[in-house]
Amino acid sequence: MSWNPALTPGCPNEIGVDAIETLIVPRARDLGGFEVRRALPAPKRQMVGPFIFFDQVGPAEFLTGQGIDVRPHPHIGLGTVTYLYSGDLHHRDSLGTDQIIHPGALNWMVAGRGVTHSERTSATSRQTGSALFGIQTWVALPEAHEDTTPMFEHHREATLPVIQSEGVWVQLLLGAAYGKRAPATLYSEAFYADVQLNPGARFPMPDEHEDRGMYVAGGSVTIAGRCFEAGQMMVFRPGDRITVAAGEQRARLMILGGATLGGPRYIWWNFVASSKERIEEAKRQWRAENWGAGLFDLPPDDRNEHIQLPD
Repeated sequence: MSWNPALTPGCPNEIGVDAIETLIVPRARDLGGFEVRRALPAPKRQMVGPFIFFDQVGPAEFLTGQGIDVRPHPHIGLGTVTYLYSGDLHHRDSLGTDQIIHPGALNWMVAGRGVTHSERTSATSRQTGSALFGIQTWVALPEAHEDTTPMFEHHREATLPVIQSEGVWVQLLLGAAYGKRAPATLYSEAFYADVQLNPGARFPMPDEHEDRGMYVAGGSVTIAGRCFEAGQMMVFRPGDRITVAAGEQRARLMILGGATLGGPRYIWWNFVASSKERIEEAKRQWRAENWGAGLFDLPPDDRNEHIQLPD
């Protein structure tokens, strides 16, 4: 679909509420100084396209000397996407990557057969106090690429496609939509974008993808006369043309989706796989702590601690 914010079919007052296949209202969880809202996986919906995990992190405020410390932990069978609205994170992984993530940039780490990483508030931000607000997602890999070699890509804000129209700003983070394609390496059809709307602005969802979802990160949107507030995710019925309208305040959305994968996925802790056997092997190898000699190693500059396998 070409970019056309004034698209007539599917304007807000012509969409039926039944165009929303699933409404997800994640509960907030306090992780000690900051909140996380997990929209995926949900009881009624495990995935949207290949997206199998979706967390809103924050917003949180940290005093001088404070921050978050997500110690080294493992992944298999997925790609992790980190995107910040405010604050920063210091990413280090077992590939040797050492990267500060700033708002507007895209961090894309493909775990493949196995990778370990940590995420911490940067030393610079700890000196002055800081805020943190962002979204973390996991993209499940197709079965043919579950054992791919792990890799990492960091794409600066200036390298990501931007689509603008009156009252609408879209930054494409992954995949293809609105005639644009983001630079990150993908293994399946998908799209993921940051959308900002002025009050009352209308915005059409891309309609060329099988699965499509929208998360309201700030403000509100109206669909078929019904208002959806921040902290809600809507998954839309395939094939319908969908246009949403921003509320009386600016709205910020994350839109996501793509083709469904060829089979079910199992998810346990930080592991995603097409078989339970893959997950059991990953559990065995992480528990063994045989760093560098099996599936997992620790980041070269963050080896003093790690998260233990849950009981």
